[in-house]
Amino acid sequence: MAAETCSAVALAPLLGGNSTAAAQYLCNQFETVSLQLTDAKSAIDSTYLLFSAYLVFAMQLGFAMLCAGSVRAKNTMNIMLTNVLDAAAGGLFYYLFGFAFAFGAPSNPFIGRHFFGLKAIPKIGFDYSYFLYQWAFAIAAAGITSGSIAERTQFVAYLIYSSFLTGFVYPIVSHWIWSTDGWASAARSVPHGLLFGSGVIDFAGSGVVHLVGGIAGLWGALIEGPRIGRFDHSGRAVTLRGHSATLVVLGTFLLWFGWYGFNPGSFITILNSYGPIGSINGQWSAVGRTAVTTTLAGCSAALTTLFGKRLQTGHWNVTDVCNGLLGGFAAITSGCSVVDPWAAVICGFVAAWVLIGFNKLAEIFKYDDPLEAAQLHGGCGAWGIIFTALFAKEKYVNEVYPGREGRPYGLFMGGGGRLLAAHVLQIVVIIGWVSCTMGPLFYGLNKMGLLRISSEDELAGMDLTRHGGFAYAYHDEESSGHGGGPGLMLKNVRVEPGPTPTTPSSGQT
Repeated sequence: MAAETCSAVALAPLLGGNSTAAAQYLCNQFETVSLQLTDAKSAIDSTYLLFSAYLVFAMQLGFAMLCAGSVRAKNTMNIMLTNVLDAAAGGLFYYLFGFAFAFGAPSNPFIGRHFFGLKAIPKIGFDYSYFLYQWAFAIAAAGITSGSIAERTQFVAYLIYSSFLTGFVYPIVSHWIWSTDGWASAARSVPHGLLFGSGVIDFAGSGVVHLVGGIAGLWGALIEGPRIGRFDHSGRAVTLRGHSATLVVLGTFLLWFGWYGFNPGSFITILNSYGPIGSINGQWSAVGRTAVTTTLAGCSAALTTLFGKRLQTGHWNVTDVCNGLLGGFAAITSGCSVVDPWAAVICGFVAAWVLIGFNKLAEIFKYDDPLEAAQLHGGCGAWGIIFTALFAKEKYVNEVYPGREGRPYGLFMGGGGRLLAAHVLQIVVIIGWVSCTMGPLFYGLNKMGLLRISSEDELAGMDLTRHGGFAYAYHDEESSGHGGGPGLMLKNVRVEPGPTPTTPSSGQT
């Protein structure tokens, strides 16, 4: 819609007489009000983005609780500390390098070249709130990888891979897909063509975040090998259960809550109209729809996992349901803004079976991932990318990615196969890029003896051997057998038989 302007020349005849000065005064007042409204819009959008950033950062607490509950008690402090360092190391390296590689415009299609150390920020389109939001995404990718290599990885390896992933590997992918200069971006600036005429619609990062983190974790876990005791001498899988289903459920709900910043927050702004002034057609409505599709995909995946695993094992397993729920969220993240709610139900249903299938393959190939991170984020993330290419709706695509007439949309919605071709290429390129960067890193760490802990430390638990004591201390005395700090002591309590109780008389209470 064309912007209205105030002109004293046009306004003066309407006021009658010699009223040029009055017309100029009115126009100046209108201009002042217009500038104030522009500032108000910027403030509203910035507040919305900051709030979304806080929600996404709160997901780190969810990751920490989920990871802690999914490992054995003897490794709790270790996995909690790695989650803290994902945020801390990731924050520093994303500030120094990552944000510049991802969004440093103007740049080339492969990598950004400006904003190192946030130089020249703030500027129009790149305020501090935008950096904070993107940093929260970067450390989420690192948190995914830490789950795959839990319970057997040296502390120094966490620091090295987390810094490299958030400072270089992840930012390059986010530049390709989300920067207006990126070669695969659906929002690429108009003078440049779009990949297959469509670009990649990975709205909130099924590929950029989840597939990147999942593939990185896959290589780490493959090079390290399974935990001691995960497979017996005959090759059969042995379940090494996490020590707290309570923490798993708590972490899942925290992640669910944070996902409302992850997906709806990826609009970046909220005060943007799609239709006539005063109508419901605006970005605020699209934000609400995105929250609904996110919710429905997770719910569908959770229920499908519940009954699917019941058929497999005969049990109602809360940990499996939590993982299924998160798999649905990881899948819908790509297309959450451009699909209808009914399609989100399909997304979650298929995501649950993708996760179940990849977990079965992991057992067959003796792959050990304590949090199912590679299967969940990698497998379900890849499915989400394909799902978007099948179910993206034309109306929503043109609203979320305006300015390109005849843009392709979902194959099953009548939009042809060009979007699907772009998304298949995205999956292949991301897998190749992460494999060529994180694979050699983990291999080099392993060759230098910096990746996996010793068998003795692994059997004793890293909390005791690397962090000075167990996470759970039931007494203040030092453990006499270890010479360390407070220890975890479990005792058997025998209940001695007592006298047979007598039936109370009417006077007893």
